[in-house]
Amino acid sequence: MSTTPAPDAARDRRAGLIYGLSAYLLWGVLPLYFKALAHVSPGEILAHRIIWSLVFLAVLVTLWRRWVSVKTALASRRVFLTLVASAVLIAVNWLVYIMAVVSGHVLEGSLGYYLNPLVNILLGVALLGERLSKAQIFATCLAAAGVAVLAVGAASGLWISLTLAASFAIYGYLRKIVAVDALEGLSIETAMLAPIALGWILYLDATGQGGLGSWSWATTLLLIAGGAITAIPLLLFTAAARRLPLSTMGFLQYIAPSLQFLMAVVLFGEALTTAHIICFGAIWTALGIVTVDGCRRAMRSRRAPALEVESLA
Repeated sequence: MSTTPAPDAARDRRAGLIYGLSAYLLWGVLPLYFKALAHVSPGEILAHRIIWSLVFLAVLVTLWRRWVSVKTALASRRVFLTLVASAVLIAVNWLVYIMAVVSGHVLEGSLGYYLNPLVNILLGVALLGERLSKAQIFATCLAAAGVAVLAVGAASGLWISLTLAASFAIYGYLRKIVAVDALEGLSIETAMLAPIALGWILYLDATGQGGLGSWSWATTLLLIAGGAITAIPLLLFTAAARRLPLSTMGFLQYIAPSLQFLMAVVLFGEALTTAHIICFGAIWTALGIVTVDGCRRAMRSRRAPALEVESLA
């Protein structure tokens, strides 16, 4: 029997690969966007990011006729409360990442997203009762040892890495268990955050701390573009996740923090200390172990049904 994938399946995988690469490449160069806005306070950048994301998402929801889905999601008390929690987590994640970039801690930001898959493993154990393989246990201990070395090395930005990893991992878990698609979920989250964001912008303007009305056209356009810059990679990621195997997505997710790491060292001139090298080396090794282990487990799970069919033949 031929193992060549059907034309439609092959097209889907090619499209998924393009979507996935596009999403992670966009996330990878995101520090360039925030560096261009370094003269704006992180809180103000976040507030504008929320407001303009809501505008952009509202346009998409209208064009794609998804308001009924948004209304259905809001009708469920459980969904609503879960999205309140996820909205708080994504706001914390966005704010800390913006602070990291504008304060010259892109390196710690990339470390946070390298740690994210390993935090996901721990969440699976703690919240879903999943059991770790020996390889996963070793990898998790190795990553923890790397973080400990960085902590002993007095890395002032370690809290950034840990906050980014924990907030995004828990956010991902909440979005995994709530029955809402990416567009509807992100639209509701930004709508929940929008009143606070608008209030903060008005407060800064009233107290003379904000830049509303005094920025250049370039700054204003960059802030407005934040809506599309926020939403487009997430929508590309969702499209990729529907078309690609989890193992492929697992490989792609290292593109963004790798680009951020290179930009931090080569482009932004951030100091790469011995503690950083040991920590990153431990985490890269741990991620390699987890990835290889995941691929082997996936291959075994695919072989099992085939072997069962052969035994019945």
